[in-house]
Amino acid sequence: MKGFLKKIHPHQHTLSREVSFSGIGLHSGLPVSMVIKPAEVDTGIRFFRTDLQEEIPALMDRVVDTTMATTLAERNASVSTTEHLLAALTGLGIDNALVELDGSEVPIMDGSAAPFVQIVRRVERKPQGVCRKLLKITREITFRAGDTEIRLLPYDGYKVTCEIDFDHQLIKNQKYSVEVNSKRFIKEIASARTFGFMDQIEKLRANGLALGGSLANAVVVDRTRVLNVEGLRFSDEFVRHKVLDLIGDLALLGCQIIGHVVARRSGHGHHLGLMKEIVAHPECWEFVTLEKHEEEGVLTRVVSSTREAGNMILPFLVPANSVATAPSLRGS
Repeated sequence: MKGFLKKIHPHQHTLSREVSFSGIGLHSGLPVSMVIKPAEVDTGIRFFRTDLQEEIPALMDRVVDTTMATTLAERNASVSTTEHLLAALTGLGIDNALVELDGSEVPIMDGSAAPFVQIVRRVERKPQGVCRKLLKITREITFRAGDTEIRLLPYDGYKVTCEIDFDHQLIKNQKYSVEVNSKRFIKEIASARTFGFMDQIEKLRANGLALGGSLANAVVVDRTRVLNVEGLRFSDEFVRHKVLDLIGDLALLGCQIIGHVVARRSGHGHHLGLMKEIVAHPECWEFVTLEKHEEEGVLTRVVSSTREAGNMILPFLVPANSVATAPSLRGS
């Protein structure tokens, strides 16, 4: 694992200063302003509804809806379409941030993570001096539902493979695999846009969805062609966007995975299902921290109580009867 470890900064990061965005919600169609601010160590990503004065941690136990997007809620406040922003922050290696917004939906921007990436990259990342916590997969975990299957395998790194299969002549079967690091995320995944089908739009809008959708923020296809004048950004943009969604949803674990996620025909609800399987099988993973000594990466198993694990990692992921000490794991 030595090669992978050398590419990861051992410390948590936040933004050096705040950045701002404005746009509309894809599903609500309402205008929204958003500011991403630096945050303290071990606080993770948190949303704050300035109109309701309510904070919502970006954690899987706050998911209340996965219909066409991932929606989080805390008490009387919710925020939806979180996956593109969370993917961007994951891809850029941002561990802690406070996302303030004055509406119920993250702005859709151009339908991808690229606008978030472009603006966040204008400010420097700020290292915070506290080691990152990672979720290292030690045995296979599998989620199945109908013709959907997501496998999480032990792997030297963080890798995501997605396969989609649509009965549409422009899409058909597509598969894409990527090592999740900043360079490849920015180049290969961030700019892949969400997509929809022309014959489904009226049905979605009748159900209060896609009210803000347009050719400016989504790839739209009819039976034979892409309706966007500029065409596709990648020949396989559809599956690349599914990779983006998966990365964003899995950020709700609260820490980076060391493992290979292999997903076939999955959606937001299935991603939540996989995270629940992770919680249900603590024998298949362990928390580790990453330290650097003389240019060599060292993984150290985290063995701490639920309280000591901190708010960044879901409390119920850590066994209550954790042992006090454990050996270090040195990459080979």
